[in-house]
Amino acid sequence: MKNIAVLGLTGSIGKSTIEVIREHPDKFRITLASAHNNSELLFEYAREFGIKYLVLTGSIPPASPPPPGSILHTGEAELITLIKELSLDIVLNAITGSAGLLSSLAVIDAGIDLALANKESLILAGHLIKTAMKTSKSRLLPVDSEHSAVFQCLEGHQSSEIGNIILTASGGPFRELPLDQFSHITLEKALKHPTWSMGTKVTIDSATMMNKGLEVIEAHWLFDTDYDKIKAVIHPQSVVHSFVEFADGSILAQLSNPTMKLPILYALTFPQHIASQLVRTSILDLPQLNFFPLESERFPLYFLARQCGEAGGLMPTIMNAVNEAAISLFLNRKIGFNDIYKLIDIACQQETNISNPDIDTIISTNITIHEKYLSIYQNYL
Repeated sequence: MKNIAVLGLTGSIGKSTIEVIREHPDKFRITLASAHNNSELLFEYAREFGIKYLVLTGSIPPASPPPPGSILHTGEAELITLIKELSLDIVLNAITGSAGLLSSLAVIDAGIDLALANKESLILAGHLIKTAMKTSKSRLLPVDSEHSAVFQCLEGHQSSEIGNIILTASGGPFRELPLDQFSHITLEKALKHPTWSMGTKVTIDSATMMNKGLEVIEAHWLFDTDYDKIKAVIHPQSVVHSFVEFADGSILAQLSNPTMKLPILYALTFPQHIASQLVRTSILDLPQLNFFPLESERFPLYFLARQCGEAGGLMPTIMNAVNEAAISLFLNRKIGFNDIYKLIDIACQQETNISNPDIDTIISTNITIHEKYLSIYQNYL
């Protein structure tokens, strides 16, 4: 029986984790769970699974007390304290956005295995995460479907054997939309992903293809691979989750129907593939599988994100902070879809990069840049 913590239990990754736990109640016990403001759903899960330690990190107080047997804490500082004090076998970090960074570092500092669904931890502080891992007992287990696929294909192989890592992308809802129609993209259209069911931010990131650029940066840190060996292709069916091309020219891939349940299950049970009926993929029923290159005119944010990753230092933090601000503005109908790229491009040209930033610089920059572009965006568009 593994004692696990799920950070961001009420989000889309957390809900998929709940289904994994329900199928395997004899293998996993949720000891600690957090949510931002959704206390109602957090308490519902606590009643179902007997979760003892609960944390709300947002500012909205719960409308009702936690269920009997559960202890409620508030704030990020208390969450980090619990991570370090409790006896945990693995922590699944599914917190959305940059808010998950300090929790990831706390897990590694505590020597606990980290199942990482919070890609921003590596985007903002990949150099710090990798340095911390060198002296930690933690194992870093990717939960993104693409990186889980690469992770499985690389099992038993050295990074020196890698020819190319090829991440797949669905292309989102606008893969075939005429470019002259992009100025008419609405929020409702951007939130209709054709193959995946995800949280709001990740869905918008997928529509702009920023998500795939972030995954390239993430793959760079996870697999110690140079950027020129990390590629991406459009794969509309979302069945092949990634390829690894080895130095000898052979290619391995991981396939399944699109779902987060399998990568979550594998992260929680690594290095085993245990029996499960959550996801079944019939090879005979699969559609024709297609692959296409990414177009810079259609998905400029993918290429901009790659450039920021290669620049390193503080630039990925700047890019990520402005992206989060731009998505917030778009979700609140303050800017248009094309303005997301414009805002991020302007910021990356105007802000100053710093090499090897420490954690305080990363966090303070993330906050100040986010607030800056929320408040002055109208001057730029």
